[in-house]
Amino acid sequence: MKQITNTLLMVRPVAFRMNEQTAVNNYFQEDIQNSDVNKKAQEEFDEFVKKLNSVGVQTVVVDDIVEDDTPDSIFPNNWVSFHEDGNIALYPMFAPNRRKERRLEYFAQLEDAGFKINNIVDYTAAEEDDVFLEGTGSMILDRVNQKAYCAISPRADEDLLIEFCEDFEFTPVIFTANQSVDGKRKPIYHTNVMMCMAEEFAVICLDSIDNAKERKNVIKHLKQDGKEIIAISEAQMHEFAGNMLQVQGSEKKYLVMSARAHAGLNKDQISKIEKHCEILSSDLHMIETCGGGSARCMMAEVFLPKA
Repeated sequence: MKQITNTLLMVRPVAFRMNEQTAVNNYFQEDIQNSDVNKKAQEEFDEFVKKLNSVGVQTVVVDDIVEDDTPDSIFPNNWVSFHEDGNIALYPMFAPNRRKERRLEYFAQLEDAGFKINNIVDYTAAEEDDVFLEGTGSMILDRVNQKAYCAISPRADEDLLIEFCEDFEFTPVIFTANQSVDGKRKPIYHTNVMMCMAEEFAVICLDSIDNAKERKNVIKHLKQDGKEIIAISEAQMHEFAGNMLQVQGSEKKYLVMSARAHAGLNKDQISKIEKHCEILSSDLHMIETCGGGSARCMMAEVFLPKA
């Protein structure tokens, strides 16, 4: 099993804006009243893809459909995950307008690119019961050690997580992660905002796991699997310093993040990361501000076998 891949599915936005349906529990979003929001997001997206391609990361870029009015389509990792056995998982989404992002015709483009799809495991019927599990936003997969780290939230249901783990043979590592919002502790909407799993290390905001027992358990699992723990503060998490993804370039490995996340790291954290791989960062200011998601959310990793 591999932890990282050199191929990403990415969706170029056509109707990007702050999604009012996700803002109810994504406290990272802000509304910018500006007619150029989508244009700016497209520019940031294109520059990001260019940077990834320049180091040998393969991107399968697909275009969203403007008629669907899917403001968050730029974040495909929430509705789909691709696995080495040729399986694809489809996930139930909290916001009704995000459910239209699941477009199976994208898979034809992956097949055209030489990938083999064996089976689609579909969890989306759970939406009828208001039960959600938003892909690798909700779950941080340690694919090598077959563990799924998940912070339970309105977008990550414990029973559905366990069902996924049984189907895909992962061990669940369950906890709650909170952030301070107007003086109250509220659940972080996605685990991948506070945690990133790389081959040899994990970046994690331990401060967000308020329960000492749960925090200890997460640390135990990471140490057990030989991961160096690079802790970030809650303030750094708010700069999207937890929303990162390690990828394979043509010659080197890279930890991909936004310019804002990169600027939020201190020298010690950067040197710990750079022991293992290079940092690749790109300016995603408009996408982060309106979308409430960052670099990691924009990349759906393709682990499918080649046909």
